[in-house]
Amino acid sequence: MNWIILIIAGLFEVAFASCLGKVKETNGTTMYLWFGGFLISLTISMLLLIKATQTLPIGTAYAVWTGIGAVGTVLMGIFFFKDPVSFWRIFFIVTLIGSVVGLKAVSSH
Repeated sequence: MNWIILIIAGLFEVAFASCLGKVKETNGTTMYLWFGGFLISLTISMLLLIKATQTLPIGTAYAVWTGIGAVGTVLMGIFFFKDPVSFWRIFFIVTLIGSVVGLKAVSSH
């Protein structure tokens, strides 16, 4: 169950990073709404990460959480913020996914 909580925490990390991207692109009331989304997503992500680390090793949980956030944020950047796509970006995203899966596979919990 805590692996599912950790995955959800990672998805909220993607959400707060994406909200930051929208804050950068907007102004006025819209900017503050995106900033509110950032704060809410950040809080939920951290609370879920704390919950997950109650039974999962902290090093593994943090690495998986960060990996999910990194991969998700890069993909959000590519699909929604028009970030550049290259062979090497895709290559390293795939290796990062492999590392996260590997950490899950060798975890003792």
